[in-house]
Amino acid sequence: MALEGFAQTRIAANGIGLSVHRGGAGAPLILLHGYPQTHMAWERVAPGFARHFDVIVPDLRGYGESDAPPDDAAHTVYSKREMARDIVGLMDALGLERAHVLGHDRGARVAYRMALDDPGRVGRLGIVEVVPTGDFWAAWDADLALKAYHWTFLAQPSPLPERMILSDGPGYVDWTLASWTKAGDLTPFSDAALASYRAQAADPARVAAMCGDYRAGARTDRALDEADRRAGRRIDAPLRFVWAEGGFPARTGDPLKLWRAWAGDVSGHQIASAGHFAMEEAPQDVLAAFLPHFLAG
Repeated sequence: MALEGFAQTRIAANGIGLSVHRGGAGAPLILLHGYPQTHMAWERVAPGFARHFDVIVPDLRGYGESDAPPDDAAHTVYSKREMARDIVGLMDALGLERAHVLGHDRGARVAYRMALDDPGRVGRLGIVEVVPTGDFWAAWDADLALKAYHWTFLAQPSPLPERMILSDGPGYVDWTLASWTKAGDLTPFSDAALASYRAQAADPARVAAMCGDYRAGARTDRALDEADRRAGRRIDAPLRFVWAEGGFPARTGDPLKLWRAWAGDVSGHQIASAGHFAMEEAPQDVLAAFLPHFLAG
């Protein structure tokens, strides 16, 4: 499933193989997708970014066409720290010292972990539709627990969620995608994108990886956030944050304030025209929000 106008390659990074799409010219900009998606989440905005930047779009480990190593008992294999090391390794393989990074959903968690762990490698940071992991867990009430049930479902011990998803992986991913859009249906997604998302939802190795991702979120990633907060660590990169009126961060109270506790230079706004999948539901709004931010670097 190729991004139009982008070349696909496979690159070794941090001990695994990453599937990477690359196009455009200029300062490097890395786009990191989320759950339950692949690089195809960026298909409607990547060409617009590529008119200004050297755009690099990997599949995260465990997703799309990248390697999906087995999880470990401590749930570190799919921690955002390990995923961030993948992206730093990808930059090393491409000879890039520094890049702007824009992430959505799980990819946004990789992006801010990268900015915390390797601040010299991130120029400007873009975050779509998440607040920090520890803050999100702390914000849970009954309404948010129902909305974000997948956080606890996918984090259950193996093989319970894997077996349940694989009974109808494509049906599960269709329901998940539709339920998180503003329209409540699959109209925002192209046929090619849906084929990509459905394929990985039918692949046992990738379903296990996605569960590993959320098991790390419930344990390792939350612990890393809490340790950073205690240590007073903050994000140096200028941070631009966009969230949806009907998405997950909007249910945490003041999501922009949460990010301002983590970084000194924070801007952002809410998008009224999208649900959780802003890049596919409101691509022009996403480009308008982030092009000036990254061009300022």
